[in-house]
Amino acid sequence: MKQNITISLDKQLIQKARVIAARRGSSISRMLADELAQLVSESERYERSRVQAIADLELGMDLGAQQISRDALHER
Repeated sequence: MKQNITISLDKQLIQKARVIAARRGSSISRMLADELAQLVSESERYERSRVQAIADLELGMDLGAQQISRDALHER
């Protein structure tokens, strides 16, 4: 379901945005909706990646190395 919102913008900004939207064959409303959708998508993707990275760090990685005691390492 779509819902309208109201925002206040500087008149010069609106004029410049109209020119950009016209060049793209779009409207200011469509441009803003697309930009907000992209911002939300990027934020969600970042959060998923952050959660996965933390989970990977907590899990750790098995590099196949053998554990050697300090004494065995420094035997002479």
